[in-house]
Amino acid sequence: MRKPTAKSLILDLLLASKGRPLSAKQAIAACGIFDISVNNTRVALVRLSAEGLIESAGRALYQLTDDAHTLADDVAAWRTRSTRVRPWDGSYIVVQAEKLSRSEAKQQRARARALLMLGFQPLNEHLFIRPNNIEDTLQSVRDRLYKLGLEKDAPVFEARDFDLDLQRRIATLWNPRELETNYAQLEKKMRTWLNRSGTLEPEVAARESFLLGGTAIKHVVYDPFLPAEWVNVQARERFLGAVDEVDQAGMRIWSSLWASMES
Repeated sequence: MRKPTAKSLILDLLLASKGRPLSAKQAIAACGIFDISVNNTRVALVRLSAEGLIESAGRALYQLTDDAHTLADDVAAWRTRSTRVRPWDGSYIVVQAEKLSRSEAKQQRARARALLMLGFQPLNEHLFIRPNNIEDTLQSVRDRLYKLGLEKDAPVFEARDFDLDLQRRIATLWNPRELETNYAQLEKKMRTWLNRSGTLEPEVAARESFLLGGTAIKHVVYDPFLPAEWVNVQARERFLGAVDEVDQAGMRIWSSLWASMES
């Protein structure tokens, strides 16, 4: 679990705040827990503001901008991702994306992030694919991809009845056993931490909950949510349950920390 930068920590705290602003005092205190200096914290606040990711919400108060919310809102939706998975009917969702030039590097990054967050893998240079088992409709998948950065003119469509050789190749694009191993290992690590979290000093508990929760949530955000025919769904649900518990514990720990600063 890598130590966060001042910028990433501030953004993550704002994301977790569910719309509540973050004060400069809180940002400095939180960064201090990770041995980030006051000066570095203030510089990070200035840079995040200049980049259009945060804005003033009052005197020495900050909130995410509308632009930052575009990605942040989808990341925050990790809490409901498992409820947006449905039984697989054997079909696939395919995205056709044209090759971008070097001058379109920013668009390339946005496209790659959008596809990865929804579990797509490249079938060839121009086609990206995943099982059709997420969201209620194809249009919902299309809307999320476009919102996250896929070009609006990129076709997103359903496909089925591939020949046997291609079906076998498609099945190798993901590694279900690796996913299951990660579910088990991370669940064990979270359960161990939950059992001892009550004995930790407040700042230690805050630091560890942030690092552990961040690692686990990143796995949820980028999980392809493969169908039950491919992956152990029960192991995934146990992992997600542990993530929820760590998330709730972390929010209690940080709320208590903020309250102690105001008393």
